[in-house]
Amino acid sequence: MAHPQMFDDQDPLLARVREIAGKLPGSQEKVSHGRPAFFTTKVFCYYGGSVRVAGNWVRHPHSIMVLADSSDREALRELPDSFVPAYLGPSGWTGIDITADTDWAEIGELIEESYRLTAPKRRVAELDARDRR
Repeated sequence: MAHPQMFDDQDPLLARVREIAGKLPGSQEKVSHGRPAFFTTKVFCYYGGSVRVAGNWVRHPHSIMVLADSSDREALRELPDSFVPAYLGPSGWTGIDITADTDWAEIGELIEESYRLTAPKRRVAELDARDRR
């Protein structure tokens, strides 16, 4: 059974996430489990997430889920706008709620870090070469 679409394709926050993720070498987008997922060979960012609280699903429709380095993960999870997403949280993924007032430079850094942890080495090398220019 296919998952229902859990996002508005015209969402301006999603547009900003698409812009950030789309600039990374080899980045593509697909819908996975009803949510936009950005990937190279592995997913590095999801748009939207949820947590299970007292047996009920609580959606975070305007959020990103990213993989953080283990040394940064706990600090990231202490931020007031963060959450540990259902299913992916135990594997190191962290959710961050976003709004129009979000620090988009920070969101870009989080997405890039997740990309660096999941992308093939040659893609990361392309990113590093581009950043040196």
